[in-house]
Amino acid sequence: MPVGEQGVRISLSAVVIALRDRQACVLTTESEDGATALPFGPFAPARDRTFELALRAFVTAQTGFHLGFVEQLYTFGDAGRDSPRATPGPDHRREISIGYLALTADATAAPAADARWTPVLDFFPWEDRRQGCPAAADTLIAGLRAWAGDDARRLARSERLFALTPAHRWNEGRVLERYELLYEAGLVAEAARDQERPAPPLAPGRAMVSDHRRILATGLGRLRSKLKYRPVLFDLMPPLFTLSGLQTAAEAIAGLTLHKQNFRRGVERTGLVEATGRLSTGTGGRPAELFRVSSAEAQGGEAMGLPLPAQR
Repeated sequence: MPVGEQGVRISLSAVVIALRDRQACVLTTESEDGATALPFGPFAPARDRTFELALRAFVTAQTGFHLGFVEQLYTFGDAGRDSPRATPGPDHRREISIGYLALTADATAAPAADARWTPVLDFFPWEDRRQGCPAAADTLIAGLRAWAGDDARRLARSERLFALTPAHRWNEGRVLERYELLYEAGLVAEAARDQERPAPPLAPGRAMVSDHRRILATGLGRLRSKLKYRPVLFDLMPPLFTLSGLQTAAEAIAGLTLHKQNFRRGVERTGLVEATGRLSTGTGGRPAELFRVSSAEAQGGEAMGLPLPAQR
């Protein structure tokens, strides 16, 4: 069948993020071949009234989890990649995948047998800068320099995205751009899979089925960017929390270590939280004051993000 006539199939993928054990985690399932996957399924125009209703239905069917608020991320359908892969069968239709982001404070164990909460940074270990530049980045940097060679544009792009020189600052929101650079350089397992060659030695991070690690990178980058201009972090928090717990959550998402005093001062200046007058004794140390989202914010007040003052 000519390429222009092969048709398409639409699939939907969900990036569902929660906080568990001081880590940002994503809800994952297993594909038929046992590979790690996001919850995903096809959109059937004759059956499904909207994309979102279809998404909610199959996420619950696959994982037992009921989605709350979701937002659309992006539409993925690049040719020349296994992902989104063509559908099986004689028609071999091109697959277009629409990604969604969902946040939840309900991170109880997923009830479905093959569903689990997996740490997000297991897929992107180079994105965790809480203890400085991670060891996983050393292999990648060497690989990027070898790939760039004498190509000034490749080298400049690598230096900018991975902050390889003092002139460049690490931008935590560029998760997808970094993953795409590593894919282009052949340094992640998916690139080798799509080009039908052996996986690179010591390829960092857990691989995912189809284009799911790319979709997850898009979701994490979107969430990190939104921290600065929308109070999305509270969608991941319990009703009552300490400022220390809020900072830990922000660090887990951003992959950065934040300056404690500056973070607290910044949070208090926003007016997004209010003290409850109660103390928590579950911190393992001195009792800490419990806070909640301020009544103005809970009633839909002017939205703003939280400060992310990184340690120097």
